[in-house]
Amino acid sequence: MSPIRLFCDLNGRIGLRSFWFGSAVIALTLFALQKLAPQLAPPQTARTIVAFAGAFALFPWAALAAKRAADRGSSPLFGVLLICAIVLPEHLRLYMPFGWRPSLEAISTIAWIVAFIDLGLMPSAQTDEAAEPATVKVSSR
Repeated sequence: MSPIRLFCDLNGRIGLRSFWFGSAVIALTLFALQKLAPQLAPPQTARTIVAFAGAFALFPWAALAAKRAADRGSSPLFGVLLICAIVLPEHLRLYMPFGWRPSLEAISTIAWIVAFIDLGLMPSAQTDEAAEPATVKVSSR
């Protein structure tokens, strides 16, 4: 699978190795950008670049999760919703009262655990079963 299809297409299936490789590429790219941006740009611009890159990285992660969820036998939407459940509580924290913070952290933590186990550790679903041979019964009367 080409890198563009791996990171930009929500259709298809990928195995564990491709999922972890793609996730590592995205994480290392974001880490490198966080370290290099402050040295190459003024502080405010560097923060803007890092924030934009973090938001932009959600789509490739959602594409990986959708393909991996399809490989596991679930709907690709399941993978996308897991990524949303991991990321959105952090952004909602700014708009919620302080008392909601533990609940939002619990939602994000549970989504991380489910994503790690279901998408990151479980083997592929066996959906490519051999087709049964077509048999025709001929009755002689």
